Amino acid sequence: MATRSSKRHVLSVSRRSDIPAHYLDWFMDSVAAGEALVDHPYTGETRRVALTPESVHTLVFWTKDIGPFLKRGCDDSLRKKGFHLYFNLTVNSTDRLLEPGVPPLDRRLEAMAELCRRVGPDAVAWRFDPICHYRDATGTPCDNLHDFSRIAKAARDAGIRRCITSFADLYPKVVRRCRAAGIELTDPPIHEKVAVALRLNRELQALDIDLFTCCENALQDALPFGSGITPSACIPGPLLAGLYGGDLSLARDSGQRKEAGCRCTQSKDIGSYTRHPCPTGCLYCYASSAKAPAPKT
Repeated sequence: MATRSSKRHVLSVSRRSDIPAHYLDWFMDSVAAGEALVDHPYTGETRRVALTPESVHTLVFWTKDIGPFLKRGCDDSLRKKGFHLYFNLTVNSTDRLLEPGVPPLDRRLEAMAELCRRVGPDAVAWRFDPICHYRDATGTPCDNLHDFSRIAKAARDAGIRRCITSFADLYPKVVRRCRAAGIELTDPPIHEKVAVALRLNRELQALDIDLFTCCENALQDALPFGSGITPSACIPGPLLAGLYGGDLSLARDSGQRKEAGCRCTQSKDIGSYTRHPCPTGCLYCYASSAKAPAPKT
């Protein structure tokens, strides 16, 4: 077992599924057992990952619906056990076509504020991710930016100072899924992406929120010098070390999209595409192969 003076690891919970929204029983049972069973995403080989405060520096949660986590008091329970917590909380505009399984925006904003009250806003990053451009069934150009200003003000009021974004990636299965739903996901030219990013950044700067991009090297290269928009580390090792102490490796994660601009610190992801298929049903999701569920009310 690792000691407090050794380098502990970060656990990502999870890039592969929304565990706080859908698999809390499994996660809390794994915490009680002190380990998680994890399937390798390519080989399928199962391994055991230590899940104790002595081995884990920080639990980094990724979710679009933190409500179930808060309702069960998981934050309090985990901190009492000695775990450190950090949250990548995605709050996008209401779009029942793109995101049929997320709760209404009012409920998500209330949960954002409650999360920040409980764990502190420095432990929460707001993700407006991804920015989507598409044509609807009539061929009309659409996007999902319409609630951005409202969400940004709510994030500011909650004390959040980090916004992370990217533009949707047109993976073949994502394109097929969108076409089956009657829309055509589109990839704007780089000058349009720059214009969008600069507009959002101006709005966020007025709210004292910094804008970061996730895996957007081409966009970063096209931004004007001094834009203030910087590449993101969604697993931010130096920030976590500042919050909770420095006994973790700050090495870059070689398993992520470094060539696209990922700056993440090493972490171990305990989610599984097979054990934890995400039922949220977002059309743009690279991880999901499930059909969309009925919208939450």
